[in-house]
Amino acid sequence: MSANANIPSYQSWLESFAAEHGGAAGTVHLQRGTDLELVAALNIPPPVLNAVRLVPHGKGMAGLAQVRKVPVQTCNLQEDDTGRIKPGARAVNARAGVALPVLDAAGQVRAVVGIAFMAEGELPAEREQALMAAAARLPLSDAA
Repeated sequence: MSANANIPSYQSWLESFAAEHGGAAGTVHLQRGTDLELVAALNIPPPVLNAVRLVPHGKGMAGLAQVRKVPVQTCNLQEDDTGRIKPGARAVNARAGVALPVLDAAGQVRAVVGIAFMAEGELPAEREQALMAAAARLPLSDAA
């Protein structure tokens, strides 16, 4: 079996994560060198998938969460003008979104989980922390 044999488990994990937390769309990116590689996506349009298959270090919401090691959120994917949102992200049929870094025991980023919601608005700190804790349960079976 190839090293990618575990990717379907990321997909099912993402679907469960989104359903449990009321997400309309989501992604899982694993740390690969300095960049992030997409390993699971839910309700992400093909043009956006192509744009986020490989996220350069520090780019977009996922890249910022990777660098900062803290969640990065937007109140509205459709109207965000902060420069954190890649232009193609507006194709995702959702509003509020957050990129959640998944850290290993040493505090290094192993992955970034993205989740987007139909409602717009900033997520309260308690909800953001609950999502961080849930994202931390992402299985990292290839953590080498």
